[in-house]
Amino acid sequence: MRATAGLARKVDEDWRPLSPQAAIERKGENAKPDATPAASRSLAGATILQIVPGMRDDPAGHATLDITRTLLHAGARAVVAGEDGPLSGELDGIGAEWLPMPNDTINPLRIAANARRIEQMIAGERIDIVHAQSAGAARSALTAIERVPAFLVTSFPDRLAPRSHPGAWLGGSLAHGHRVIAPSSYVAQAVIDRYKIASDRVTVIPRAVNPVAFAPAVVSADRIAARRRAWKVAQHSRVVLVPGRIAPCNGQMTMIEAARLMAERGERNFAVVFAGDDDSQPRYAQSLEGRANTLGIEALCRLIGHCPDMPAAIAACDVVAVPAIEPPLSGRAAAEAQAMGRATVVSSVGTLPENVLCPPRMADELRTGWTVPPGDADELAKALSAALALDITSYEALGARARQFAEFMFSPRSVAEAIRGVYTSLLARDA
Repeated sequence: MRATAGLARKVDEDWRPLSPQAAIERKGENAKPDATPAASRSLAGATILQIVPGMRDDPAGHATLDITRTLLHAGARAVVAGEDGPLSGELDGIGAEWLPMPNDTINPLRIAANARRIEQMIAGERIDIVHAQSAGAARSALTAIERVPAFLVTSFPDRLAPRSHPGAWLGGSLAHGHRVIAPSSYVAQAVIDRYKIASDRVTVIPRAVNPVAFAPAVVSADRIAARRRAWKVAQHSRVVLVPGRIAPCNGQMTMIEAARLMAERGERNFAVVFAGDDDSQPRYAQSLEGRANTLGIEALCRLIGHCPDMPAAIAACDVVAVPAIEPPLSGRAAAEAQAMGRATVVSSVGTLPENVLCPPRMADELRTGWTVPPGDADELAKALSAALALDITSYEALGARARQFAEFMFSPRSVAEAIRGVYTSLLARDA
């Protein structure tokens, strides 16, 4: 979905934010002379304000750094505001400007205070684009651009908040940017359906995968061997890795049933490793072990709890399976598996199908994995058997395609360039 021109729409009955053009027209009433956006209509010379939840040492924090580097390389001025964190200092080091501004909040007083500060920054610092990455920041920015002209870009999280959530009333603010970024087509469609916005205002840009951690070349043979020893896997045994928190929604029971079917068909030279925190669902974890024992496949299944070295775990396996029966928070596990060049089998729920190439979306010879109906143990078993049956040449070719796909879709550079494209498309409107 591509973003196009569009006025910011109504947030609620008492909230009607203006487009930059409308704000310009009202400048004579309540905007200062220096509130007009900078004359430059390209990134070179433009000023971009990113308002982020925080600069923590997590994927979101590193994504902010990647976007900032891209902006600076293009000749833009980059300003970042948010909660302080371990990565804040790096912004100064690369030439950006950092401003503490807690914004991931539902506190009306904080939102109002941030709105006044954003308004002052737009006017005083000649901000061309505000990119709000939290609902609170979007609400504040909408207030600010009523009074001074600027473009607004918003980014949705990986999942829409339930309507019953205490902060759900703020979610609509994210839908009223001049460009709206969604992390997946699944989320984009949910945004369009819930907030009734035009699809061509929404741009889908997936989350990035850490290219340093999830790269086959950086995982040593010793790390791989250590994982397999910890799992007590025989040297020549094949491994199916099931990453993710142990919980019914993640479909581990379907994997147990699929393992039974594979064993009944004579396939026993494999082990299923469930790598995920089981502290929150101890009874479900016990039921998985109990079911494996009842089916006589306990020797094929290992519940290892939290894994501290997921890159090595993926490198140590042959296939990564994500058998979720409900939409997961993100499709990161599938993206990371392909970045490591591993065959991937996912359920066709939520964003997962978007993160794997396979028929009918792609020709069979170009597949990077398989999708199966959620909760269908028979189809899951067939897909896993097909992946494990690949000869070395075919498997290596699939792995190479998977890495290429991950580089194209999920590399920090690709994601940052896509966001840069959103910014430049807005600036081109005033050219």
